[in-house]
Amino acid sequence: MAAELTAHQLIAKHRPTLDQALETIRTRAYWSPHPEHPKAYGENGSLSLPEGKAAFDALQGTRFDLDQPGTDDWVGGEVSPYGPELGITYPHPDVDTLLPAMRAGMRAWRDAGAEVRAMVCLEILSRISARTHEFAHAVMHTSGQAFMMAFQAGGPHAQDRGLEAVAYAYVEQSRTPDAAEWTKPQGKRDPIALNKRFTPVARGISLMIGCNTFPTWNGYPGLFASLATGNPVLVKPHPRAVLPLALTVRIAREVLVDAGFDPNLVCLAVERPDEGIAKTLAVRPEIKLIDYTGSTSFGDWLEANARQAQVYTEKAGVNTVVVESTDNYKGMLANLAFSLSLYSGQMCTTPQNLLIPRDGIRTDAGAKSYDDVVADLAASVNGLLGDDARANGILGALVNPDVKSRLEAAAGLGEVALPSREIANPEFPDAVVRTPVIVKLDGAKPDAEAAYLSECFGPVSFAVAVDSATDAVELLRRTVRDKGAMTVGAYTTSEEISAAVEETCLEECAQLSLNLTGGVYMNQTAAFSDFHGSGGNPAANAALCDGAFVANRFRVVEIRKDA
Repeated sequence: MAAELTAHQLIAKHRPTLDQALETIRTRAYWSPHPEHPKAYGENGSLSLPEGKAAFDALQGTRFDLDQPGTDDWVGGEVSPYGPELGITYPHPDVDTLLPAMRAGMRAWRDAGAEVRAMVCLEILSRISARTHEFAHAVMHTSGQAFMMAFQAGGPHAQDRGLEAVAYAYVEQSRTPDAAEWTKPQGKRDPIALNKRFTPVARGISLMIGCNTFPTWNGYPGLFASLATGNPVLVKPHPRAVLPLALTVRIAREVLVDAGFDPNLVCLAVERPDEGIAKTLAVRPEIKLIDYTGSTSFGDWLEANARQAQVYTEKAGVNTVVVESTDNYKGMLANLAFSLSLYSGQMCTTPQNLLIPRDGIRTDAGAKSYDDVVADLAASVNGLLGDDARANGILGALVNPDVKSRLEAAAGLGEVALPSREIANPEFPDAVVRTPVIVKLDGAKPDAEAAYLSECFGPVSFAVAVDSATDAVELLRRTVRDKGAMTVGAYTTSEEISAAVEETCLEECAQLSLNLTGGVYMNQTAAFSDFHGSGGNPAANAALCDGAFVANRFRVVEIRKDA
């Protein structure tokens, strides 16, 4: 097929961006090529806010054709957490036809080389970025995120994570030179000389299993890490959140064609209701890589059963905060209140357990008892969410009925320090919007342990009374070791406690945020600088993003000849 975008054009356009990404993952400094503010869009071919909304509206009630092989049905059924049915149908695959077709373009994609593959990936991300407002509405109405969060997390932050994965993929593939001349001296005899060529070779088809809450943010790292290392990617979205990833696949296929490659290097697999196609695909011999974000039970099943594939999972953990002392009590409360409330706690990094000594803590506002800390935190959450309009902008909507059920059940687990309340959304009357609940538990009681040592995904937090800061650190260690944690927090002015928490996180392999009291929160991570998860505790077996996340997606094949 004729290429509208030559390798030279792609390199001229995108190499400076890749070079900056490479420098930033080295320095871990702040940088993003994707604007975070909605007003930054609307020029140079990008969609403005009204244009993005119009594009999203135009998709509703349509058939989303991708012209990919093996389509045997049209399926859909997405309903926005804000109420409206999207009414979009997508191609359902006959996998016996689709999978062989996906392999057909692998040779040309391999032979293009790591740099060209990276440039094609950056062109895909560039076109996605131009449609950020369209993606924002797609993410909002499939995940339940409030618009601003859907815009930022589903748009520029997700695009940053995709670019980060491309940068790491390029680093790992270029670590070995393309060719080498090898000469071994033989004393008086002629030296032995060989010409050697080294080629990164893809493992095979990569299956990306999307999640409901962050379809692009969690999906892009695996998708772009696999594509940049030469693997075709089959995208299997969560049935409630198909549209953002379907748009991604459509754009990727268009770019591949424009660059002269087979569009079937990226395909979509949408399932019928209760079909469970992910389980079927996961054990197919053609599938050599799997990226998954979701429940621990299915993540464990993938790790145990998809033995032919390299499996990367982000599952569930019990995120924990040790509260021992602070020199900014008001800032600590405000930071925690926002962390508990953002997107109704429906983030894999939301704090769940707050470990507070039952004798209280030292603060710049004087000594505070356990009851004082919990009551003041409840008041801080109430202050943050007291205005319904602001609350809707922070909380979004509950993504599914299971979250609502867990929230309601949590009130029966202990003394409720902060009851959840219902908030009306005037624009979307059918949206289920709830404020967080905070439940007080005694860490010494076995029945309480069953509650706080289980993940309760959603706007539920436990204020766990412990005997001392030392006990809090020991409970933190046990929690991370047994249940895993995507992130850990601590507030302390004690060098001894700080050192103990740091050592615990180093030994148990958990990412730690210490004494956050400003505009950075424990449940947020920045691409190119922060690692999301560690891959070293039960919450996840991979980190977004490091060298290990990409290096095993390809192997290096050597061909040597006599010089």
